Amino acid sequence: MTRVVRVRAPGGVEQFEVASVELPVPEADEIRIRQTAIGVNFVDIYQRAGLYPMPAAGIPGVEGVGVVEAVGASVTSLAVGDRIAYAGTPVGAYAAERILPAWRGVRLPATLSDALVASVFVKGITAHMLLHRVYPVAPGTVVLAHSAAGGLGQLLTRWAVHLGATVIGTVGSEAKAASARAAGAQHVIVGRDADFGAAVAEITGGRGVDVAFDGVGGSTLARTLACVRPFGVVASIGQAAGPIPPVEVSELGPRRSLMLARPSVLAYMNDVADYRRAAEAVLAALEAGVLQGEGVPYRLDEAAKAQADLEAGRTSGALYLVP
Repeated sequence: MTRVVRVRAPGGVEQFEVASVELPVPEADEIRIRQTAIGVNFVDIYQRAGLYPMPAAGIPGVEGVGVVEAVGASVTSLAVGDRIAYAGTPVGAYAAERILPAWRGVRLPATLSDALVASVFVKGITAHMLLHRVYPVAPGTVVLAHSAAGGLGQLLTRWAVHLGATVIGTVGSEAKAASARAAGAQHVIVGRDADFGAAVAEITGGRGVDVAFDGVGGSTLARTLACVRPFGVVASIGQAAGPIPPVEVSELGPRRSLMLARPSVLAYMNDVADYRRAAEAVLAALEAGVLQGEGVPYRLDEAAKAQADLEAGRTSGALYLVP
């Protein structure tokens, strides 16, 4: 038997319950791992709320770190005792132990702690997708990153600055502004109700940014479109502030000539080559110190509190669960 946190029915954090379940024996191409740290992400909140469907077991979560305890008959890439990270589907990370497809497991270097990897892995892969696939960021690129003090926001900022970009970050408070600046943001716009469009215009001399990353959603996306130069890119990567109203094609062009992306990191990680390439890049960036950010720990049975804190914006940086 193993302990899990599952969702009784789609809704708020009150729908969580701690339960014990029996794990099956790994299939030929599967592994069983004992988890030591589990990343908490906004996608987990979307799963709990019913925005993203989950399997019948109702266990959310898409990443973790742990030790391999059993391997299927066909598995040669990993062995019992290997310390690994994983990310992506199948959903079900909020558990002390779990079964995984063996190809998801990525061996970890001894130099990286479980807590650090669990805090960064999925968010780092998301940053890799955004900075290399959605818009290839290079020296001279000007980036607008909303929620720049959040777990993903800080990683995006650090990696983009390392690639030579100028980052304009938005944050909700002066305390979070300090976190964004520490991550390398050269310009920080403070305040949930700030006129970031006017601020971006002033900072860029009216040109606009090359690419904007918006995980806020709600009414923010429409305002973000006005911040991007002609033929620039807006990437809508979440909706922490609520559903995004429909976007008229006329809002993108021809006058503005914008490109709007709605990339899914889960889809990105379903391609084996993309997943392995991004995972290796994230681990290398962690070892080199380009990416940082060990998060705040919560016990597995505190998953409801962790999600509530993340959803309400009471945290800066990443969160992870300890079984």
